[in-house]
Order: sequence, then C-alpha cells, then structure tokens
Amino acid sequence: MSDAPVSDSLKRAQQRLIEALENAGRSSQDAHLLAVSKTKPATLIREAYACGQREFGENYLQEALDKQAELADLQDIVWHFIGPLQSNKTRAVAEHFSWVHSVDRIKIARRLSEQRPDALGPLNICLQVNVSAESSKAGIPPGELDALADEIATLPNLHLRGLMAIPAPATDLASQRQPLGHLRNLQEGLRQRLPDAPLDTLSMGMSDDLEAAILEGATLVRLGTAIFGARESHR
Repeated sequence: MSDAPVSDSLKRAQQRLIEALENAGRSSQDAHLLAVSKTKPATLIREAYACGQREFGENYLQEALDKQAELADLQDIVWHFIGPLQSNKTRAVAEHFSWVHSVDRIKIARRLSEQRPDALGPLNICLQVNVSAESSKAGIPPGELDALADEIATLPNLHLRGLMAIPAPATDLASQRQPLGHLRNLQEGLRQRLPDAPLDTLSMGMSDDLEAAILEGATLVRLGTAIFGARESHR
C-alpha cells in the first residue's frame, strides 16, 4: 500500500477486522482498531479522525506531544502510548495519554501512578509480556507476570486493563496463534487472580497476524501500515 487515501485504507482495515471477527464466531463489537500513527504526520491522523477513528497509538514521546498540540481541537481523541517507556518520560506520558501498553516494571508503574494528574482519572494500563522469550524484545517474562500484576492492582491512579504482546514473526496461522493463545491464557489466569480488576483488554495483533489475534481473543488490534502506509524512518 502506498498512496491510497487514508479513508480507503481505514475502510479496508475495518472490513478486514469485521471479517476476521465473523470467521472467529465473535461479535463485530468484540474488537476495535488502534491506528498506530508513529512517524506519520498529524494531517493523516486528522484524516483518519474525520473517518471516525478515535484511538491512536504512538511510540515516540516528543513526536507524540507535538502531534497532540497540533490536534488539540480534536477533544475526544484517545492517545495510547505503545513504545518502550523510560523513567525520565513517565511524567509526560502520565499527563498526556489515556493508555499505556508497554508497562513491564513496577518502578515505571509506580511513577505513572504518582505522576498521573487527579483531574484526568486513572491511567489505563496494559502489561507487556514477552511471550516469545526474545532477548531483543521488551516485556516481562510470563513467570513474573502475577507478582507484577498484584502490585500494580494496588496503585491508586492506574487501571490494569489487560495484556499486550509483540510475538516473534511467524508465517503460518498455527504458529502465529500459539504465542497469542498463551497471552490469552495468561489473561484468564489474571482474571481469576484479580477478580476486581477490569481485565477486558488484549492488545495483540498487527498487520501480519490480525486474523490469528482475533481467533485468540484480541480486543484491540494495532494497525499502522495497513492504515497509513509504509512506515517512515523516525527522525
């Protein structure tokens, strides 16, 4: 995909999601798209917004803050931070985002809770799990998830909403489903462990494995290239 209008690309992505949900025997309301807008200009985000898209994912903090300032008139836009998060960036994230998908350390979670402005209400959190055990990937090992979730559930300004993963690439459906199914099972375990937490979100699935993710219960699918075209280099 190259120069197709965002409106056309977004419609195709939405139709793909609907078909995947139908094939999985799930309701069309069971999952929705997170438009991953990293490296893309605010003008394209505005185009997607005009087509009804409201949730956007950003990886790079300063780039995201610049876009937020440019799009401040879009008051019901929902910003998700989905990239690696360092301690020196937690305050800005806590103050300018509704969601963070990449929490994998209690230190980061505590800082987000402490720095979240009361007027904004709790920050929605997904814990990033390294389901493929890749040394190059961020995320907590599955065996350490319960302890981290227990601590985060006690923090006053965070809502633990679910789990996120970026599995290792795989070419066939069965291989794609295996780590995604593992993440789903981990979430089911957390629901039993933390019955009072609003664990309703599985952030998994991208352009190459959307169908596998929907089969395994994804509720939030992160699509970038399929909506905005090929990613540009981050400057």
